[in-house]
Amino acid sequence: MAERNVIIIGGGLVGSLAACYFAKRGWKVDLYEKRQDVRQPEHSCLVEHRSINLAISERGFSALRRLDPLLEARVRELAIPMRGRMIHSLDGRQTSQAYDVFGKHINSVGRNALIKILLDAAGSYSRVTLHFSHELVDADFDSRRVTLRNAETNHQFDANADLIVGADGAYSRVRQRMMTKVMMNYSQTYIEHGYCEFSMGPTNGEFAMSPNHLHIWPRGSFMLIALPNPDKTFTCTLFMPWRQFDLIKTSDEAVEFFRAKFPDALGLMGEESMCAEYARNPKGSLVYVKCSPHTYKNRAVILGDAAHAMVPFYGQGMNCGFEDVERLDEIMLNALQASGIESTETTQLTDEQLLSALDEYSATRAADTDAIVDLALDNYVEMRSRVVSYSYLLRKQLEGLLHRLFPTVVIPLYTMVSFTSIPYAAVIRQWDRQTLWLHRSIYAATATVVLGTGLVSAQLLGMRMPTLSEIARAFSHKH
Repeated sequence: MAERNVIIIGGGLVGSLAACYFAKRGWKVDLYEKRQDVRQPEHSCLVEHRSINLAISERGFSALRRLDPLLEARVRELAIPMRGRMIHSLDGRQTSQAYDVFGKHINSVGRNALIKILLDAAGSYSRVTLHFSHELVDADFDSRRVTLRNAETNHQFDANADLIVGADGAYSRVRQRMMTKVMMNYSQTYIEHGYCEFSMGPTNGEFAMSPNHLHIWPRGSFMLIALPNPDKTFTCTLFMPWRQFDLIKTSDEAVEFFRAKFPDALGLMGEESMCAEYARNPKGSLVYVKCSPHTYKNRAVILGDAAHAMVPFYGQGMNCGFEDVERLDEIMLNALQASGIESTETTQLTDEQLLSALDEYSATRAADTDAIVDLALDNYVEMRSRVVSYSYLLRKQLEGLLHRLFPTVVIPLYTMVSFTSIPYAAVIRQWDRQTLWLHRSIYAATATVVLGTGLVSAQLLGMRMPTLSEIARAFSHKH
């Protein structure tokens, strides 16, 4: 069979990982990235202050492990374990909330370091060619052709491929072109909140706070979070409504706000540093995207944020994108081996088999990515508000106890999302069943206590005891 080639648009985290997977499966890969090579010292700032710090968990590690266990090990060496949330009250009290009763944890990792590792990994394959400063101009999927422009020379040219992969982010041009070819259901929503990043330096050469927690200052409608970095600094991010950002126009107003809402964090950041970063660092918007299908015939597929951008509050954006790559590879390899071919090179798929594999991927993946987009949005409310509510803490304790006793039967939502590879849509279905079961159990326990108290009181007062049939009729009666 003639050599097959794939063009990947977007050389970020997901695109770089996809390049590695396709090369491993025998494809010739051309990866085009519109930015300059961030591995070069003069361009490393291109990833700073661009987005929220990264948290990698089981889904992300699983995709790295499937590609190369040594690559997973290398990333783990850079990661800092975060075993729970550290909740900072307004009065300075700190309360730790473990993520998992068995000690499982998520991990903080720097975007800059991770993208360099993945680009180096992609470049290590002889079948991969990396092209920087190249942007997509147009795509003709039926002709298997893309038009690209070299930003440094302004030269425009065409390139052909058997498969075109869009890993070009939330504002994907590949997706935009796909929408002209398929009846794509698509939605893009900005939430009414933005974010701004800050840094917190070491104190006496050590971390200013516990490095093994994700720190949260929940304040109802807004919050500050902090994730640890290997250089013993923290990356802090303020999330709050745009209208509140608009009220802070001067350094004095920024200091007044932080003194009132995050006094302990301000003391560790330093007023001068905080004011400088508030003025200098961009205020980013938060958007989520849903779309379906994720593929066009056997010609194109979109992955990562191009297919399902999400707000960052579950730490699943990168993990979900990595899982996209793993699932696509898994489905393509299964399709090949189902045909009786023992090879692991998916270049041997026929056009019909590739079409079937891409259709299966889109049909199964879209439901899962929609689910995590919704979960990520809901988790913002949990982080900025619910984490200090009595009902949330009570359920967390109850579920943790039940999970310890019945680890495969009752699984907390966070555990299913972050520490398993259960499909996201199945996670929601199981969570809904558990919620219904817990509510019914609590209702039954409450009813039993009330009934028992009533029966004892009735007996003490000499009243007639109701029969079992009378009790059953009372609880089954529909009003």
